[in-house]
Parts: sequence; structure tokens; C-alpha cells
Amino acid sequence: MSHGDLCQKVHDLAEPIGTRLGLEIVEVDYVKEEGTWKLRLYLDKEGGITLDDCETMSRELSVILDQADPIPNRYQLEVSSPGAERPLKRDEDFVRFRGRFARVTTYRAVEGRKVFEGVLHGLADGKIVLEDDEGRTHLVPREMVAKARLAIRF
Repeated sequence: MSHGDLCQKVHDLAEPIGTRLGLEIVEVDYVKEEGTWKLRLYLDKEGGITLDDCETMSRELSVILDQADPIPNRYQLEVSSPGAERPLKRDEDFVRFRGRFARVTTYRAVEGRKVFEGVLHGLADGKIVLEDDEGRTHLVPREMVAKARLAIRF
């Protein structure tokens, strides 16, 4: 099973739990760090995630993962909030976080560059709308996005 397939399988197993608990599964990642495999699940909800939310998801998902056994080797399960620089993955994310500062990186150059930062103004006709610090509006085609996340402005 590929890395992407494994993460999708875990996402699919976690989704019903998240729905029941009122939690959004933002991202699933599976990485090897210092010789240990880590399965990371990032959650969000309106008003933010609590430690209790993370503990409940961890406990319930552990049971499901033990039953389904989709991961071939030993790993540590980590459940947390996505943090201040939350990834923007779904179309709804670009609408939900309107008015927030974001950083978008593209696969290929758009308007002569690959990195855009600015205030997110949502989605329009399949394009992410960002306004930079100079007041210029940039339309970044959704299919060109390699990575998008909320960003902290310094």
C-alpha cells in the first residue's frame, strides 16, 4: 500500500468517529522519525480542539486501527490540533478562513511565481483569491496548488 493510500485508509477509518464527535479530520500523515513510525492525525472544530477531543479520538481510533490493521509495522499514534498554520486542503477551507492570512505554493509558476502570500478572499471559479500587502489580487488556479496553509504574518 502506498503512503497516500495508507493515509487515505486511516482518514476513512477516522472520519465516522470525527463526524460523531463533531471533529474535522484535517490531515493524516505517516512518517518515520528517529527510527520510529508516527501516525499523525490533525483535528479541528469550530472554536478549536481540546485535549479531551484528542484523547477521545486517540482512544476510539486505536480500537478501530487494531481491528482493521491497515499499517504493517509498529507505530505511535499522535492526535493533535493542526496549529496556527493549519493546512488548507478542501475547497470549503478557502471559504471558511476568508479574511485570514495564507501562504499558497504552486507546482508551476503562476503570474511568474510559485509562492503567494496574502489575505484569503475565498474561491471564485476554481481559483483561490488572495490579496497581497500591496493590495493586488491574485487568482491562483486550485489545480496548481501544491500546498496551502494559514500563515502567521511577521
